[in-house]
Amino acid sequence: MLKRIATQIRKWFPAPEVSAHCDGPCGVYDPASARIYAEAVFSMTKKILELDPKAGDHKTANTLSRYIAIKEEQAQKTKEDLLVLWTDYFKPVHLEKYPDLHDTFWKAAKLCSACKVEVSLEHATELLETVEKIHGMFWATKERDVAWVKAS
Repeated sequence: MLKRIATQIRKWFPAPEVSAHCDGPCGVYDPASARIYAEAVFSMTKKILELDPKAGDHKTANTLSRYIAIKEEQAQKTKEDLLVLWTDYFKPVHLEKYPDLHDTFWKAAKLCSACKVEVSLEHATELLETVEKIHGMFWATKERDVAWVKAS
């Protein structure tokens, strides 16, 4: 009996068809976390290069290993955040305005990998610059002018 009533209600009040352009509600995407992670990669890279591994003491070795672990973790988080933006937020219509979108994201992902396996201030700087470019593209698709503000 209850099933028949529910069926009748659905016939009288059909639910409208809906669609979404993303996996989650609009507004959940933001490149800010990728910026923070990329800044940490840059910061840890600078700190690693400032250390003197020749000191040979346990304190230096411990600090170095911590900096390396943080750098690699933050590079991976940067990559994950960027890949979510690339694959879930950006759509074919955005390619019309940004024909280099795929290349920019591919380059950013490769830079994340490079920053994990090496200690290169050049690559860490490039990563931060590429994330800034993605920031600009992202906010332009929303027709908003959001300033690029670094935490450090």
